[in-house]
Amino acid sequence: MKKMHNTPLFLANTLLSATLLAACSSSSPTNTQSAKADFEQVYSQISGEELKDFTRTLSSDEFEGRQPTTAGERKTLDYLVSKFKSMGLEPGNGNSYLQPVDLVKIVADSDMTMRVGSQQLEYKENMVASTHREKERVDLKDSELVFVGYGVNAPEYNWNDYEGLDVKGKTVVILVNDPGFENPDSGKFQGKTMTYYGRWSYKYEEASRQGAEAALIVHETAPASYGWTVVANSWSGPQYGLVSEDGGQSRIAVEGWLSLDATKKAFAEAGLDFEQEKAKAIKGPYSKSMGITASVTVNSTIEKSKSHNVIATLPGTSAKDEHIIYSAHWDHLGTDPSKEGDQIYNGARDNATGMASLLSIANAFTKLEKRPARSLSFLVVTAEEQGLLGSKYYAEHPIYPLNKTVANINMDALNLLGKTKDVAVIGFGKSELETYLEKAVTRQGRYLAQEDRPEAGYYYRSDHFSFAKLGVPALYAKGGAIPVDEETAAYRKRANITDRGCYHQVCDEFRESWDFGGIVEDTQMYFEVGYDIAISDDWPKWLPTAEFKRQ
Repeated sequence: MKKMHNTPLFLANTLLSATLLAACSSSSPTNTQSAKADFEQVYSQISGEELKDFTRTLSSDEFEGRQPTTAGERKTLDYLVSKFKSMGLEPGNGNSYLQPVDLVKIVADSDMTMRVGSQQLEYKENMVASTHREKERVDLKDSELVFVGYGVNAPEYNWNDYEGLDVKGKTVVILVNDPGFENPDSGKFQGKTMTYYGRWSYKYEEASRQGAEAALIVHETAPASYGWTVVANSWSGPQYGLVSEDGGQSRIAVEGWLSLDATKKAFAEAGLDFEQEKAKAIKGPYSKSMGITASVTVNSTIEKSKSHNVIATLPGTSAKDEHIIYSAHWDHLGTDPSKEGDQIYNGARDNATGMASLLSIANAFTKLEKRPARSLSFLVVTAEEQGLLGSKYYAEHPIYPLNKTVANINMDALNLLGKTKDVAVIGFGKSELETYLEKAVTRQGRYLAQEDRPEAGYYYRSDHFSFAKLGVPALYAKGGAIPVDEETAAYRKRANITDRGCYHQVCDEFRESWDFGGIVEDTQMYFEVGYDIAISDDWPKWLPTAEFKRQ
């Protein structure tokens, strides 16, 4: 974890923080000595016992792994609504605490092959293919292959791999990640740090906008940050999406991946050397017709269902139409009756901890004697595990207009490894929200640090991204990698051994031995950031290094 004290961006943020927060102090009518004492008292009451109790309950077997559209969903919703009611929070959606979310599950038949040139590729072995069109059969027949480099159209970086191309009815072949990864010293994009242009989801979206019939992403382990088995397992089986008015017809017909070996053979058959073509694509916008075709038939079963987001609000005083939205996802993976022994994916860290933090923050705000000027809303979303679907639905169907949403603060899979000296900012350098964050962590004797492995693009993998994508400044940060003392370091080592490999496994279940000290600090940090924005009339902005802007 890289300490960021000496970076120009950090210094700029620090200066900006001082300016912004000084302005808040001078202009806010709530910034009196009594208001400060009120805040300090509530801040100090955020407790590990409360956080532990919320986490223990929400990850218990009673909630059946919290899978959307199951009995586990109903139990989770009932619990969350009861807590918000008991805290005195108002329903966030008119007279209801719930926002319905229509989901569609599409399961591609695994009995498929794909022909690329003369190769017959096998499902999950060297290719995967699926569709988001709500059709039982989708045919890609003799579709011309066009290599489009990274498949990026980014005017702010003066980069367009599609410039001058007509790919209507064709299949585009795309490199994973973005041009900065392989050439970090070129000044292109953000070097090793992935931008949204490097995410597979963007590549499919852009191919759809360009009118392509299909898109095949080339898998390489280093730039993808995961191996082929992740692709084979994650892109096979049920694929969830939001029900759309056009039944997914605006999406490309086929979304797929190719293994590196299959890709190299296809390029060779086309008379091209893959590594040479990739080298050209790294240097600048690039495309090349390959002169061979691809064919595949995707047969699918389609099932529609309804899930729910949960939203509660604490209205502000003088600016109640302006909202700071805290978010966390309630869903996990449910149960697997085919497993022997433990069959419940309890999701204790992912994401009972995030819900626990959100509930504690909501409770803290209700204890303030004087409410902030702005409203605080608490959004607990569904179907994060299926692709950020609940938060995506909310952002596209906001209850509170996005132009009145000042900021989003997201909590996902919090730090159970004890107190840390650093706070990892996922997507460091995105917005002025980091100025508020820096103030909050300085009070705790901590410092901001860039996340581990920024090339993996974690900023685009949790629910805050749904807000960021539509222009709302969104913050995602949590306890970092540097333990606060030797005792914590020893505990951290033991806990890492115990919890290793439990991500998305049945062993992600509550442990009484967990140290909640780090989560307490992080929850106090989130509370302070939201409080400072809520008593301010400032609208935090995106920084120039971010790929987002208010719409």
